[in-house]
Amino acid sequence: MYQIDLRKKAFEDVFRKEQPSVVVHLAFIRHCRAAPEVRHEVNVLGTKRVMEFCQKHGVKQFVILSSHYVYGALPENPYFLDEDAPLNASRTYPEIRDLVESDALATGFLWKYPEIHSVVIRPVNILGYYVHSAIGTYLKIRRVPTMIGFDPMMQFIHEEDVTEAIAIAIEKRIRGVFNVVGPGAVPLGVAIHETGGKTLPMPEPLARFAIGQAFKYGLYPFPPGAIDFIKYPCTLDGSRFVKETGFSPLFGLREIFASVTR
Repeated sequence: MYQIDLRKKAFEDVFRKEQPSVVVHLAFIRHCRAAPEVRHEVNVLGTKRVMEFCQKHGVKQFVILSSHYVYGALPENPYFLDEDAPLNASRTYPEIRDLVESDALATGFLWKYPEIHSVVIRPVNILGYYVHSAIGTYLKIRRVPTMIGFDPMMQFIHEEDVTEAIAIAIEKRIRGVFNVVGPGAVPLGVAIHETGGKTLPMPEPLARFAIGQAFKYGLYPFPPGAIDFIKYPCTLDGSRFVKETGFSPLFGLREIFASVTR
């Protein structure tokens, strides 16, 4: 076990010493509390370093855990987005531009180095006992803010199914970009109810102002750009990954929601 900042010089020493055949890249800052320059250093420059070391030190397989957020939540989104859909998140949610850029870097690496079996995994909302996800934080708020007139369909997957998907990707030695989805989609209001929460319907102009001010002073975990993800759908088509691997989620929606404790 090594606890090393991937931005530091000592990080490459781990590759040099251990000579790994498989690298799974999970080291991202996914919350918005960090300074933008730190997020960029870790998420973008850090990812670039990881991929450079994979190529330099003969890694055979590379897996990177991206997110469905990179597609963006937009009113014109089709009900199911496949892997060829454009990555539009930064249009309305600039705070996660670095995650979109990291995903794009990994996709470019995939085609530039065909000798490395590279996989970009884009899972839907992850919930579980141990994962620290944006949707988990949102659902644990005492009164969950929602937008009046909007109740988008949302998809969820259990943390253990995500780890299983990573393991299968390595075992099957697949290459490419893959959406990974859970057992189905439900309206946001159902997800809030099933996790024991109560909705706080708000008019959007008021919500954007209030959330913007609260985020500015560290009183709320999300910037106003996140509002679009509780207004518009961002549901994915995961059939490509199923076809390539035979993946099937083990956890149903009730089990997934039960893992969110209040």
